[in-house]
Amino acid sequence: MKFTYYGHSSFLVEVKGKKILFDPFITHNELAKAIDISTITADYIFVSHGHSDHVADLVELAKRTGAKVVSNFEIIEWAQKQGVTNVHPMNTGGKWNFEFGTVKCTAAQHSSGLPDGSYGGNPMGFIFKTTEGNFYYSGDTALTLDMELVPLYTPIDFAIFPIGDNFTMDAEDATIAASLVEVTKVIGVHYDTFGYIKIDKKEALATFEDAGVELLLPAIGETIDV
Repeated sequence: MKFTYYGHSSFLVEVKGKKILFDPFITHNELAKAIDISTITADYIFVSHGHSDHVADLVELAKRTGAKVVSNFEIIEWAQKQGVTNVHPMNTGGKWNFEFGTVKCTAAQHSSGLPDGSYGGNPMGFIFKTTEGNFYYSGDTALTLDMELVPLYTPIDFAIFPIGDNFTMDAEDATIAASLVEVTKVIGVHYDTFGYIKIDKKEALATFEDAGVELLLPAIGETIDV
């Protein structure tokens, strides 16, 4: 699989010939100003929750690319009101077989409200099970023992966790999360974008190394193999 980082919690995973974009927040992120979203193509857009730093570019990208938007029921309803027509609503605990593999929605301990102030439903994470490998994106979340359920569903090759603290897990909690979901490779997201979530990268890398877990911190715009 190829993983392309667009800053904050926005990234794209290529699996089985499909481009799957997550939580698009790019044009409003000063750190991602070099990214031209008009060049981004996607077959699917998965949204973990409704906060503006996860949906800011959703409508524009969904309409231009024609990507199928997958999220909880409330966010899908909101997107439809903005003119997005290619959608698939899901909710916590549910799973669906897509053309690239199976996705199961997991609980995330966070909050969710949409940019217009409407209810954003429950925040979620996603487990992807594919013939090219399996991965878990937790979405914005605290460390929670619900994560112990993830490897019971399927073995995970790598996980994508927030590590910026204040609103979500920090690096230390994320190493515990890695243990709970039984992975030794983590891609860190949701850090440095705002003052509240700036981190010491060397310290975070050392924290993961001490825990025996590889932490990957790709640069914005960088594509890596996972």
